[in-house]
Amino acid sequence: MAQKTITTTDFNFPGQKSVYRGKVRDVYNINDELLVMVATDRLSAFDVVLPKGIPYKGQILNQIATKFMRLTHDIVPNWLIDTPDPNVAVGHLCEPFKVEMVIRGYLSGHAAREYKAGRRALCGVELPDGMKENDKFPAPIITPTTKADSGEHDTDISREEVITKGIVSEEDYAQLEKYTRALFEKGTEIAASRGLILVDTKYEFGKTKEGKIVLIDEIHTPDSSRYFYTDGYGERQNKGEEQKQLSKEFVRQWLITNGFQGKEGQKTPEMTEDYIESVSERYIELYENIIGEKFAKADIDKIHDRIQKNVEEYMKK
Repeated sequence: MAQKTITTTDFNFPGQKSVYRGKVRDVYNINDELLVMVATDRLSAFDVVLPKGIPYKGQILNQIATKFMRLTHDIVPNWLIDTPDPNVAVGHLCEPFKVEMVIRGYLSGHAAREYKAGRRALCGVELPDGMKENDKFPAPIITPTTKADSGEHDTDISREEVITKGIVSEEDYAQLEKYTRALFEKGTEIAASRGLILVDTKYEFGKTKEGKIVLIDEIHTPDSSRYFYTDGYGERQNKGEEQKQLSKEFVRQWLITNGFQGKEGQKTPEMTEDYIESVSERYIELYENIIGEKFAKADIDKIHDRIQKNVEEYMKK
């Protein structure tokens, strides 16, 4: 199985200037003009990259993200130009903002954990009293985080801090908020048409050389978003039951159950072949539900060679 996943990349593309390796994606700078973004099969949770890759995960993330970029480019401009390979997106070189725009429609995940601990404000946003986990907020809230370097933890930050610390100018931040709300509204609409609830998500933005703010990285994937099934949501809330969800949360829960939350001194639990297979199947299920069509598996026998060849052929054009 191991050789059929892509967990490290060491490509050499024509005109390559540098490489940035994120938690899941490796980004190649081509002539300070283009970025070639390779979605690997690395699995990250609690800001830690787990020891083994998940077959097809990179392809799934890349295809969901590019599909949603195309569905939303009329409301928010994005960096994407083309997808020459199932695991690769090519787009305009951008200078990323050092903040991730997290937007939440429901009290779930990190927000629910904070709420349970008695906190009634998140990133400077007041939270209403009397909510229970997975309740819907009166209106979606934006709870930004700083964008951490690999191996570091993202940190909650308020709008005020982002502006006063000069991380993003007030004018730009207002635009990021506007775009975040517009994308979340569209994502919510698309999810509803698939029988899903878009619970929360994060967006990343950058500036092109011309100074235009565009959406970068990924959008509405199970790695960046949490989805619930609409069917039975209300009933489960009334009974105080857990929601049936489509997200990477099942990996986090498995890690928590096995005594791992990314804290110092904790060891990642063993990932058996069966477990890896089950995660791969879950990601395929996520894809098919979110996109509403059957997942077509790419040939993963020589995945590195395939990517190198497809990108080189694309560059020639």
